[in-house]
Amino acid sequence: MTALIVEASRVVTGIADRHTPVIVDDGAVLSRDGVIEAVGSLAEMTALAPDARIERHPGHVMLPGFVNAHHHVGLTPLQLGSPDYALELWFASRIPGRKIDLYLDTLYSAFEMIASGVTTVQHIHGWMPGGYEAIHGAATKVLDAYRAIGMRASYCYAVREQNRLVYQDDETFCASLPKPLGEELYAYLCTQKMPFEDFLRLYDQLTAENAGQTLTRIQLAPANLHWVSDDGLLALEAKSRETGSPMHMHLLETAYQKEYTKRRTGKTAVRHLHDLGLLSPRMTLGHGVWLNEEDIEIAAHTGTCICHNCSSNFRLRSGLAPLNAFEAKGVTVGMGLDEAGINDDRDMLQELRLVLRAHRVPGMDDDDVPTCAQVVRMATEGGAKTTAFGDRIGRLEPGRHFDAVLIDWRRATRPYQDADIPMLDALVQRAKTDSVDAVYVGGDLVYAGGRFTRIDRDAVLDEIEGLLAKPRTPAEEARRALGRAVFPHVKAFYDGYLTDPAVPFYGQSSRR
Repeated sequence: MTALIVEASRVVTGIADRHTPVIVDDGAVLSRDGVIEAVGSLAEMTALAPDARIERHPGHVMLPGFVNAHHHVGLTPLQLGSPDYALELWFASRIPGRKIDLYLDTLYSAFEMIASGVTTVQHIHGWMPGGYEAIHGAATKVLDAYRAIGMRASYCYAVREQNRLVYQDDETFCASLPKPLGEELYAYLCTQKMPFEDFLRLYDQLTAENAGQTLTRIQLAPANLHWVSDDGLLALEAKSRETGSPMHMHLLETAYQKEYTKRRTGKTAVRHLHDLGLLSPRMTLGHGVWLNEEDIEIAAHTGTCICHNCSSNFRLRSGLAPLNAFEAKGVTVGMGLDEAGINDDRDMLQELRLVLRAHRVPGMDDDDVPTCAQVVRMATEGGAKTTAFGDRIGRLEPGRHFDAVLIDWRRATRPYQDADIPMLDALVQRAKTDSVDAVYVGGDLVYAGGRFTRIDRDAVLDEIEGLLAKPRTPAEEARRALGRAVFPHVKAFYDGYLTDPAVPFYGQSSRR
């Protein structure tokens, strides 16, 4: 077996609790064939494996590779022409989006993720026209791209059965529009239909095709409550229980989704899923902005995970998830960059700081607000638990894959950092992507010194640039016209939709 020892000035193996990182000073990690065998001093590791190759990173901090626990596309919606509307309007604004080869598109965002220390991504695919064969081909391109660049991916194709544009049946909504616009929209939405059995067939086929792969695994994704029927949810839960596959489900991203659920079920979305038997450690709720106190209790009691997508929620006016309440109840929380971070990129270091700052409610008790160790745990072990890799990633300890990011301490803290500030606190609050010096995935060095070891980034960007420099195709022009025509009708649909005033978890200011 191939043995590798990687040395760093400090190795953060994981997070003991929300205040305490586990740090090995002058540490080293011994791995064989990409799996960690031991962690300790360099002398201890060389004694265990005297013939191992040694790679030294003096002056660096080693962390477990970050996990982007909620991701969809490569080029961002803004790049492709969609402004940051409220979520429900944003769906309509994305109809005109340019099409790009999915292999190239996936590489584009993988470059950004890896360069900020992300080693694993939860890729939630969907919204594809074309039927089973086209969708299988698209999924294959995405998975091929991650394997080519050397990144770990937990892939799922999101199940959508209904209500594809607004929180109402497709046919009913389209019939309410002027002709021929309603007919054109309905025809467009029908291109995204796929028999429910084909979603399960796709999961089975991709699972079989990825058997034995170390970098890619397949999981399940009921897209959201408004997109999936109760029968569909029960079928997906049965498949998850049978296979042990985790599920990732958008839920309660906006107040409008909370209102939809009340109209459909007479309950909260979390209570409804709990009554159906869908909540367990196999389920991750993406966003969870509008959970109430009872919902959080249910999530904690059932071991259900939540993925916090702070940038996305800010950009799309969805609200601010009650992270402090999640933490107080012991809910497992991951961190996702969703379509793009606050800077329209996939910078996990920036997202750590955003999450750290966004939940600093007024007061003086440090236990009421996030800590640096807590947000690192979210971006590593917490996110790992939401993926099909589970406890094989997220920490640097024996038996787990050797996925790690090396951050140059001097570059992150120059010209000075007082030693009274704990190391991890300084790193979280000061490190930028230019401080990321090396990234290992399964023991393979996939990024070093600003360069990717397997893929020529400039060549890929040049190819994307050349493809999108071409004029829109007739089909793209038609979708552009359709999206612009439909947008005001979608906005009108939600006029007066909300009935209950919001009662916030956080009190950030005072009117009197």
